[in-house]
Amino acid sequence: MAINPIRGEIYQVDWHPARGSEQAGERPSLVIQTDAANKNPNYPNTIVATISRGGRPVPTHILLRPDSSNGLAVECYAKCEQIMTISKYRLGKRYGKLSDADMQSVGEAVKLALQLT
Repeated sequence: MAINPIRGEIYQVDWHPARGSEQAGERPSLVIQTDAANKNPNYPNTIVATISRGGRPVPTHILLRPDSSNGLAVECYAKCEQIMTISKYRLGKRYGKLSDADMQSVGEAVKLALQLT
């Protein structure tokens, strides 16, 4: 059974096999694809950004603080330049969902990373 994620939700994703400096291993990942595409039964993929404890003070790394809604245990960063289209079947455990304010910051960082602004 496929998962129908919602934009802003955080899931465990296995990023193997990684190449070069790509994110690797199992880690939380943020769904950034539109809900319309996520709900489409004929489209089995979603777009995610990696979440990592290691971040830098750069505009594409968005600091995420743990709270009861997002399910994160420690401060970490959404790395908005590290995005990937994956099968919805790769989505594992659901942690929670980011706030609208955090998703607005993520959206701006993705635009910056893709030079859409």
